Amino acid sequence: MTKLAIAIDTHRCIGCQTCSNACKMQNSIPMGMLWTRTLTEDCDVQDGAVGQFPYLKRTYLPLACQHCENPACMKVCPTGATYKDDMGRVEVNYDKCIGCRMCMGACPYNVRVFNWSEPRREPDFKYGDARVSLRPRGVVEKCTLCQERTDNGEVPQCVACCPTEARIFGDLDDSQSRISQLKRERSVRVLLEDRGTAPQTFYFE
Repeated sequence: MTKLAIAIDTHRCIGCQTCSNACKMQNSIPMGMLWTRTLTEDCDVQDGAVGQFPYLKRTYLPLACQHCENPACMKVCPTGATYKDDMGRVEVNYDKCIGCRMCMGACPYNVRVFNWSEPRREPDFKYGDARVSLRPRGVVEKCTLCQERTDNGEVPQCVACCPTEARIFGDLDDSQSRISQLKRERSVRVLLEDRGTAPQTFYFE
């Protein structure tokens, strides 16, 4: 069995948005859309801070599809477009997606985007990995854990490009993998644990 997962070391994340841009370029994501975002925790603005000067604190929370073990999005999809593959990833079959957006309503993490109009790219050509399929108007899209890369033994582009090595990728079903070892050794949290989705994205604290 394989259960691909990603972990983020919040002590290392500097909020540089490299992961968001690397993801956008890898997957030829249209203007006005992101599959991966980096939020500033406990703030309603980007790069805000908590506390009173000079005692300020700022922490970042990278956010994308959590590739849940028990995905709420999959349960409500009427066509089976959202599915969980044998590598543990939650994926979308764009040919089956009818744009009902039930998955977006069910996902507690707000990490899916919808093509309301014809996708616009600047420059006006496919700038991503040639293996990645383009998504048409009227479908839901999201992080795929760089399926085209990870199918070939590569790490997701956000992991490869992170300048502080805050992202760790691997197989949770392999007890000897780095991600499994770190999960045993360090304090971790998952988002909205009470929802019962069992995310396969987790955060080292």
